[in-house]
Amino acid sequence: MTASETGARLGAIRGVRIATADRRLLAVDGPVDLLIADGRIADIAPTGALRLPGRVLDGDGAWIVPGLWDHHVHTVQWALAAQRHDLSGTTSAVEAAARMAGAPVLGDGRRVGTGFRDVGWPDRPALALLDEHTGEIPTYLINADVHSVWLNSAAFRREGFPVAPDGVLREEDAFEISRRLNAADPVIADQAVLAASRRAASRGVVGLVDFDMAWNAEAWTRRLAHGFDTHRVEFAVYPHDLDRAIAEGLHTGQPLDPDPHGLVRMGPLKIISDGSLGTRTAACSHGYADDPYNHGVLTVPPAALQDLLLRATGAGLEIALHAIGDVAVSAALDAFAATGGQGTIEHAQLVRHGDLARFARLGIAASVQPQHALDDRDAADALWAGQTAIAYPLASLHRAGATLRLGSDAPVAALDPWQAISAAVFRTDDDRGPWHPEERLDLETALAASAHGGTGGDAGIRPGAFADLVLLGADPFTADARELRTMPVAATILGGRVSYGG
Repeated sequence: MTASETGARLGAIRGVRIATADRRLLAVDGPVDLLIADGRIADIAPTGALRLPGRVLDGDGAWIVPGLWDHHVHTVQWALAAQRHDLSGTTSAVEAAARMAGAPVLGDGRRVGTGFRDVGWPDRPALALLDEHTGEIPTYLINADVHSVWLNSAAFRREGFPVAPDGVLREEDAFEISRRLNAADPVIADQAVLAASRRAASRGVVGLVDFDMAWNAEAWTRRLAHGFDTHRVEFAVYPHDLDRAIAEGLHTGQPLDPDPHGLVRMGPLKIISDGSLGTRTAACSHGYADDPYNHGVLTVPPAALQDLLLRATGAGLEIALHAIGDVAVSAALDAFAATGGQGTIEHAQLVRHGDLARFARLGIAASVQPQHALDDRDAADALWAGQTAIAYPLASLHRAGATLRLGSDAPVAALDPWQAISAAVFRTDDDRGPWHPEERLDLETALAASAHGGTGGDAGIRPGAFADLVLLGADPFTADARELRTMPVAATILGGRVSYGG
């Protein structure tokens, strides 16, 4: 089979080697054949033992793992990032402002940059500095963590926002700016989403959880009507649309209709309960090192949080609760305990020792992004030096019995599950040693956490499981950190169909 046959429905995959623990269920070592029927694995046998029906993909000895999920993606923002000016390498406010002077003007008359991390800059964003370099063209610089946006005066006028003294909007105001920037022409947005989804399939992605801050039911219905079939989707709704979701009877797990491949389902209610490390708004027990009286902020008071969980849970919605600082994580667990809500805590970047076991006890999964630990290691060492909770725990949560789900938070980090897996296993992505190596995961756990539902999910390579599979050009269990990050993907199979390669 060739790449030109992407979309072909398979009857079998011949001659592959199972890389995960499912290989222990087999009586023999060596290559196996997988038979596929109705989008699921029907049988597994030593290569050549069974007659292979239908169209056959020759695995040629490739290693095979369950299809990979990204459990936290801002889909449109991720897709549109390819059209925005990359500021990820900037080392100062002066450099970022100067680079935006040469950024392309988009079709809507704006300049948009993305991906800067000002936490390590020697200077600070300033309105006058950005105005000096960008003039009368509305210009927007989106922080890598998306919790702040730096605007020039022309952008403030265009958006009708009161001018911030430093030109920076934070938290809800920043989210509103992002929503406006992401509200592209649906044709443009959908084309960008399709292109980005194909890139994701080339890295073994078979599904994602979409946390776009829009009415996603409409967007995904439209994409399905135009033939979208690249991966599975569970899409979220936000509190500002909760009444609408309840009125329309949406509940977690509900499929969209029509959906010929059964790919898209309603996901959770997403709530953002605190800020971020980089913006210094994550709610923490102790102050930030460079601002000791600042403990961050709970953006949803505990009583309001419990009310949201009660309403959503009563309507059949699970909860995805953004909580980064340890105060926010404790408040989130308290809200789940008080309401009986189910779902995830997203990020969980600073967790009190006493809260680790509460995840498992309450049945709340930790949806975490291992690459954030590496991107933030210097900032965390500097700004959270006085914190007594555990920063970016992975192994601690796993040992405490919590379900782990890995993701990227794209576009905050690249949507490439192999980067997340490598970050989780090796805890470094440069020449330095591992950051807090005691929090490393073993590869088996990291792969399980990267499949649907994470370590508590039912993905696998066994009869009856969905035929969501990835064929690899190398054995992941012999790979070092760099080799895991660049793991060659030979083919991605979605419900028995080829979504990439072959």
